Amino acid sequence: MLLNFKQSGLDQNNAKSVILIHGLFGSLENLNVIARALEPSFNVINVDLRNHGRSFKSDDMNYQVMADDVLSLISHLGLEKVILVGHSMGGKVAMQVAMLEEQKVEKLVILDIAPVDYHPRHDTIIAALNKVSQQSPASRSEADKIMSDSIEELGVRQFLLKSLAKNQQGELEWRFNLSVIEENYSKIISNIDTPRTCLCDTLFIKGNNSDYILAEHREAIIGAFSKAKAKIIQGAGHWLHAEKPEAVNRSIIDFIQ
Repeated sequence: MLLNFKQSGLDQNNAKSVILIHGLFGSLENLNVIARALEPSFNVINVDLRNHGRSFKSDDMNYQVMADDVLSLISHLGLEKVILVGHSMGGKVAMQVAMLEEQKVEKLVILDIAPVDYHPRHDTIIAALNKVSQQSPASRSEADKIMSDSIEELGVRQFLLKSLAKNQQGELEWRFNLSVIEENYSKIISNIDTPRTCLCDTLFIKGNNSDYILAEHREAIIGAFSKAKAKIIQGAGHWLHAEKPEAVNRSIIDFIQ
């Protein structure tokens, strides 16, 4: 099955193609701030990963199958080479695509994630999301109140609520496939498959206040992506593209042009 996607910007026959890949619990709308900055110079393709947004649902969810989904879309669109930009989980998907089909990846931009295993850090969020599902709120504001008991950060709740939408019965439900995500969570926080060193030109962009990329990850990054460069965005955390969009967009454009 084909991922849901939105194409914008210049015609793919006249410009380089950039695929934007969102993170966990997100959708293609999350990287619109990057898409708008790229549209004047690039063919931009925003995707919904499987079990997210308006893409198909599947019981299988790991980096191999998610990367295969992106490769199938590249083939469907008839693209010979693409630039991949991925945030968080989407960054790992982008890295896995490059590991599988390096010849199809012109450049790689990874936003605040490293090719390493991570400890669980979404337990509170998953519990809050399940609580919303169980209580069947009538509005987003009601869902926000339910989540506020355990998720203090307004920005995190607002991000999650973007994926709360009415189904055909008029009931609010999560667009992402929460049960499958929860079941496969250990695979999502695990490392990608790195059987070799990828020679793609790669830029890792880190939020200065984020702990997703640490000094101790440098060896793993260079081992997997030998041409890796790094950029640190001051005053930004894990949601660096939302917190410091101009700095992030400029870093991406300078690297991929």
